[in-house]
Amino acid sequence: MSSTDLSEPLRPDPARRNLRLGLICTGVFVGMIGLAYASVPLYRAFCQVTGFGGTVSQAEAAPVQVLDKTLSVRFDTNVRTLPWTFRSEQVAQKLKIGETGLAFFEVTNNGATPMTGRAVYNVVPEAAGAYFRKLECFCFSDQTIGPGETIKFPMVYFVDPEYAEDFETRNKAEITLSYTFYPSDEDATVQPLAHAPAATAASPLGGSQGAGL
Repeated sequence: MSSTDLSEPLRPDPARRNLRLGLICTGVFVGMIGLAYASVPLYRAFCQVTGFGGTVSQAEAAPVQVLDKTLSVRFDTNVRTLPWTFRSEQVAQKLKIGETGLAFFEVTNNGATPMTGRAVYNVVPEAAGAYFRKLECFCFSDQTIGPGETIKFPMVYFVDPEYAEDFETRNKAEITLSYTFYPSDEDATVQPLAHAPAATAASPLGGSQGAGL
């Protein structure tokens, strides 16, 4: 073997190089798709925990402290691409910070077949999302309603006393809770509706006449 042969560098196989590059590109593409699908539920979960973007968070128990400061909570209802009628039985409620409130919402399926929807929610001002807490809500799961059926849903909530300490919210005397029903990905024909409990089920949580209880 000559010295010329020893000094000549080995050239990579073009076919193997192209195959490796193709596998890398495919892996990156699949990973991006996976992240895109995962980002929606992860973002939703993050918002529900932190109240980011005006998203209301879920609570396990009502606060012990009730402040001598009254708020007005207004309710807004909307429907997107569903033949449903969705309304709140009360335009607004007044309650003290830390006090438990009970509101009712009515949904009617005007279509000819069972349909499943889910309510997406947020509050205004956005900073109030971290302090508006729900103990019971129809928005925690998909709701299936039969053709021509009307269902009444309760929503039990309170405003955390820390609302009065945050410089962004302490001077805000009104909160607007907005719901929008969207079609669910679930099959309406196989998801039976769990009917809402009666109003008396929420009464042990407390409240006052001023809160609509």
